[in-house]
Amino acid sequence: MIRPYLPLNSLRAFEAAARHLSFTKAAIELCVTPAALGHQVKALEDRLGAPLFRRLPRGLALTDEGRALLPVLRDAFDRVAAALARFDDGRGREMLSVGAVGTFAIGWLLPRLSAFEAAHPEVDLRLTTNNNRVDIAEEGLDFAIRFGDGAWHGTEAILLFDAPLTPICDAATAARLREPADLAKETLLRSYRNEEWPAWFEAAGAEPPPLVGPVFDSAALMVEAALAARGVALAPARMFEGKGERPFEIAVDLGGYWLTRLKSKRPTPAMAAFESWIRAAAEE
Repeated sequence: MIRPYLPLNSLRAFEAAARHLSFTKAAIELCVTPAALGHQVKALEDRLGAPLFRRLPRGLALTDEGRALLPVLRDAFDRVAAALARFDDGRGREMLSVGAVGTFAIGWLLPRLSAFEAAHPEVDLRLTTNNNRVDIAEEGLDFAIRFGDGAWHGTEAILLFDAPLTPICDAATAARLREPADLAKETLLRSYRNEEWPAWFEAAGAEPPPLVGPVFDSAALMVEAALAARGVALAPARMFEGKGERPFEIAVDLGGYWLTRLKSKRPTPAMAAFESWIRAAAEE
């Protein structure tokens, strides 16, 4: 069955409303009235024969159908915008969306991005950060750089490098630490991955103490707390070169940083350029 023509205005109205979860904010962005935007969305729902939003007392929530449609539309609009951007100055510019775990973005990627930009001035890079929990499709990303074992459903993963974890702390705390067992007297700062400290103590040949310290969803924030003498962090030392003290040389390898993309996504020239550049930079 050939579905009737879907008007672009209705699709654009849905995408904006889904992004803001608000007809009012979407209407402001598109320079129409909230009532007009609501009519466009309702017309689209009627055409599709399915509700895209649940209307709540305060705002909107996407239905399953809406969540399925949004990443498809977002990708389509991004491709159209990228194609039109090529006409702006004749340079053939292309948008590239990359999401990266914050620790990697700050500790490794940002200091090197100028090299990529110089090598590929035709690519407009949009970089977002996360706490290692990311939905590539829903966020409309070309790539996601994550920490882990490389096993993410539906994705192709390329290992950039391993990232062994080692204790990091301030100088005064480091002076008190003579052997791994001394850590039992300190506050052990933790990530949400509960297995990290026990694995490190096993590698050190010491009994792990009860873990009762603060939990962080960002290694960068955890290390900042350690440098402020709030405890000892267990973090990828490569991301924090020149920061803090390393009281022990013992490190435990529980994962690495991976460049990932959806297997279903066809690589663009910008994606190929970024993949080639970051792989070469990671090997240096």
